Amino acid sequence: MKKQTFFISLIIFTIIFNRVIGQKTDINYTLDMTQPQTHYFEVSMDIEGIQSNPKLTDKSFVDVKLPVWTPGSYLVREYARHVEGFSVSSGDTKLISKKINKNTWRIETQNKDKITVKYKVYAFELTVRTSFLDESHGYLNGASIFMYVPQLKSSPSTVRIKPYEKWNEVSTGLPKISKNDFVYYASDYDILVDSPIEIGTHKVLTFNALNIPHKIAMFSVAPLQYDEEKVLTAYKKTVEAAASVVGEHPCKDYTFIIHHQPGIGGGLEHLNSTTCQTGLGAYTSDGAFKGFMSLIAHEYFHLWNVKRIRPFALGPFDYDNENYTTMLWVSEGFTSFYQDYILRRAEILTPEEYQGKFMSEINTIENQPGNKIQTVSESSWDAWIKYYRQNENSRNSTISYYDKGGVIGGMLNLLILHETDGKKNLDNVFKILWSEYYKKEGRGFKDEEFKAVCEQVAGKKLDDFFAKYINGTEAIDYNTYFGYVGLKMVDDFAISNNPFLGATGIGSKIASVTKDSPAYLGGLNVGDEIVEVDGIKISSLASILTDKKVGDALKITVRRSGELKSYNITLARNPTVKYKLEKIESPSKKQEELYKKWMYIK
Repeated sequence: MKKQTFFISLIIFTIIFNRVIGQKTDINYTLDMTQPQTHYFEVSMDIEGIQSNPKLTDKSFVDVKLPVWTPGSYLVREYARHVEGFSVSSGDTKLISKKINKNTWRIETQNKDKITVKYKVYAFELTVRTSFLDESHGYLNGASIFMYVPQLKSSPSTVRIKPYEKWNEVSTGLPKISKNDFVYYASDYDILVDSPIEIGTHKVLTFNALNIPHKIAMFSVAPLQYDEEKVLTAYKKTVEAAASVVGEHPCKDYTFIIHHQPGIGGGLEHLNSTTCQTGLGAYTSDGAFKGFMSLIAHEYFHLWNVKRIRPFALGPFDYDNENYTTMLWVSEGFTSFYQDYILRRAEILTPEEYQGKFMSEINTIENQPGNKIQTVSESSWDAWIKYYRQNENSRNSTISYYDKGGVIGGMLNLLILHETDGKKNLDNVFKILWSEYYKKEGRGFKDEEFKAVCEQVAGKKLDDFFAKYINGTEAIDYNTYFGYVGLKMVDDFAISNNPFLGATGIGSKIASVTKDSPAYLGGLNVGDEIVEVDGIKISSLASILTDKKVGDALKITVRRSGELKSYNITLARNPTVKYKLEKIESPSKKQEELYKKWMYIK
């Protein structure tokens, strides 16, 4: 069996090698890291065939650029700020270059046909969107490391990686084209940018799912304790359940890059890979592991939703400027819905666990004042300036397109189940988007096309649904949708009468003030240090409500910018909700049948 597997792998490698190695590449990169403790990647970029390349109309100069953002993370990050030591040569001849804007260097070619660009990139930010290098490992996102020639973005390139002398492993979604060296091929710049790279001594786990080889690059700062068989089984079940949504898998192989380290988290999707980050405790309990697998399911489902089924506005990528869309509530929000729905159909989550997670999402948005201020379509559009740049007032004025988009996806799924008597669900929307726009037309869908597909699947107009919940801020009629499957929402806090100030923080210093709360209306500010309440000194905000009740009038003295100020504030009832699901009395046969279809109960 092992010999047969090796032989098949060798054949596949030979086919890829022969197909790729014969193609001419205009750009070839070399990535070095001789002193990883300094956090500098050293990049060499060979640009060849300049004088004969028809894509370069003016041969007297070549511009090279570094992106300002990376696809999937909607924030301008100004990667060029980490570039140092930019120089250009052709053989022994040094060429003149100058920076003409924040992320573009113009090179005078002096009629040279081949030039070599060299520069260093400081990499010391370990997130899924940035790059990192130290003595333990190297990790990079292409957008923050590799420069490009605008006219040659569609041209193929190679990347030769020279790992630090103590390292022996490289993991990436790029195809390897050298038997003995770490040399990889990218068919165009978009593919290069979309293929993160992990370099070091990490362990690599492997499994097959749907006849597709999968690799898991496991980097950790400390030894990990986990059941390898349990982990691989969970991954396999998650992969198969995710693929069942559309019913067709787009990849020939797939790579997971997993970072384990205290204080990190999150994930970023790529065309045939993902990077996910989690703490060291991801495998220490059943709850922690299921939470981690939810992240894995989210990023894996992005293979379809975003990387291929995408809003029209998200392509082609403009690496100089923001790509705006009002549809991130679908791209990210519906993926958030599916992350746990996938785990339910994979039987990693029980029906009760899935419903608990869904209710947690609902409670999150219903307890956020910004839910009544910002529409989910506005949240999508403003991701570039609001979602990734949150401040002390963000909860009051914004809503997450992840959270609310996930809830809307869940409601739309229930609506479709009801309207089609359980014959269809939200999967059918993605099946049509996949076949009609990605496969047949080779493009993203437009806003109105997405709505039309939803209506086609549901068999009814959805003008009211979109107007109220997507382009409006009306309260979602949850019990109508949950009623379709014989459930109702109940607020555990409905009869509570706990007092509420509306100011939170660390110790006695206010870090946030809830919109329309007593603290907000009474004049307390973020940054205020509460000194006294009714003449009694306090040590923490939490102690203010001790022995207090709704309607109590307090005199609160704060120190603001060195000055003492006093405010008269009356405590209100705590408006926080805590919803849970309960079965309705005497559900109909249809409701019971739809519940089973909803929960994938056979």
